[in-house]
Amino acid sequence: MTHEQWQALLDLIDGKAFSPLPVGFIIDSPWLPGWAGISILDYFTSDECWFEANKKAVQTFPDAIFLPGFWSEFGMCTEPSAFGAKCTFHRNDLPYADKIIHHPDDINRLTAANPQSDGLAPFVLNRLVLNRKKIESLGYGIRFAIARGPLNIASFLMGTTEFLMALRTDTEHIHKLLEIITDYTVRWLELQKQTIDSIDGIFILDDIVGFCGERDFQEFAAPYLKRIFGCLDVSVKFFHNDADGRGCAGHLSSVGVNVFNFSFLHSLEEMKTWTRNEVVLLGNIPPRDVLALGTPEGVRQSVRQALDPLKDKRRILLSCGGGMPDGVSTENIKTFIQSVQE
Repeated sequence: MTHEQWQALLDLIDGKAFSPLPVGFIIDSPWLPGWAGISILDYFTSDECWFEANKKAVQTFPDAIFLPGFWSEFGMCTEPSAFGAKCTFHRNDLPYADKIIHHPDDINRLTAANPQSDGLAPFVLNRLVLNRKKIESLGYGIRFAIARGPLNIASFLMGTTEFLMALRTDTEHIHKLLEIITDYTVRWLELQKQTIDSIDGIFILDDIVGFCGERDFQEFAAPYLKRIFGCLDVSVKFFHNDADGRGCAGHLSSVGVNVFNFSFLHSLEEMKTWTRNEVVLLGNIPPRDVLALGTPEGVRQSVRQALDPLKDKRRILLSCGGGMPDGVSTENIKTFIQSVQE
């Protein structure tokens, strides 16, 4: 993000009114490699391919705020790999981490992970260190310490169905697992901040939160998210959950969140009510069916439908309801931006 874009995000958090509204998108490996004309494997393994793809994005769409911007990542594998998960990579498919917990008792044998040395985290961080000067020479900065959320990581280590079942059947084991993961996540975020002093934000992604009702969110997610979002003294605390957001929406501010990317199934107006207008809302048109598969006219209509019911347009960063999906065209992104500006 440029200095001006970062300041705009801070102003949004403070409740400043914008006209036209700013536009922002989460971009990473599901979209960038294909759009840039390279393989997913090249994107993950080549610093040059990774850098040039991100450079092309920011230069093609200078009016969009890309979050987090120049995201160093290995899909969903970064954090699970630190605990010993087998990670499978293909040339043009997203990588996947195999589960390592086959019974709740296995949690008792899980050992702490060190982000400085274990799994893919050292490669993620070193890519940013090696490319920092090139990123800053373009006028952009590394602003976020990033991690998957504790429930998301747990679901990869254990299996999503098995993890969700164990919330009911093995509560004690699940809390132990979430404590171990949260300890690691805090250390991982702290390491990123200690290594790159331009970081002034936390970005946590956890769609499994959307599978929890409000009561389960308060027991199994809120205490761990509050600790994670509170571990650094930073200005922006950004949470992504593009599954159901009703269980967590009313508690986001209390766990420290001030920017929220949520499912397109909830309108901006609904989410403003549920969050009491306390957080910046990043959304909210359908990412796949409209932004990726729709026509430019369909994109225009969806932007209008999202905005027209809103009486208060403060704390809105126009986007899609989730990360940028595979297959979104340059034309549809430019149409989105133009529709908002008009």
